Amino acid sequence: MVKAIYAGSFDPITNGHLWVIARAARIFDELIVAVGDNADKVYTFDVAERLELLQQALIDFNNIEVQHFTGKFLVDFASQQSAKFIIRGIRNSHDYEFERAMRYINTDISPEIDTIFLIPPRNYAEVSSSLVKGFVGTLGWEDIVAKYVPKVVLQAFKQRYYSK
Repeated sequence: MVKAIYAGSFDPITNGHLWVIARAARIFDELIVAVGDNADKVYTFDVAERLELLQQALIDFNNIEVQHFTGKFLVDFASQQSAKFIIRGIRNSHDYEFERAMRYINTDISPEIDTIFLIPPRNYAEVSSSLVKGFVGTLGWEDIVAKYVPKVVLQAFKQRYYSK
């Protein structure tokens, strides 16, 4: 069984993330979608909420496990999970430069773990979680956000926004 890990903050999960996950789930026998914490980020959804949104968005996949990790390098987490591959989505040249550097560092730490880059189709190339969050609250935001996130995420945004 070949296992891979796709990690991110997923605040929130977008349709671009879902595209990467669906591709990786077809390539690998097992895929761990891992929610990581980044001390430099301010999150809209807490870890428990992000895990729940991922679980709901990925319910139709039978070879995916959702996990959380914190306080360790992704490559170390991958090693602990016996994953031989790390999946990274590349939307643009900025992502590529960052992920290329991380790939080399990860290889220095754990040379037995390979990084696989997946490039989503054009309609997801400019979509990020930050972009999506920036739309929330603007007149007509629901219709715009609905194009970029799973329905469960749109519902979570509506619940959060309208309960204020």
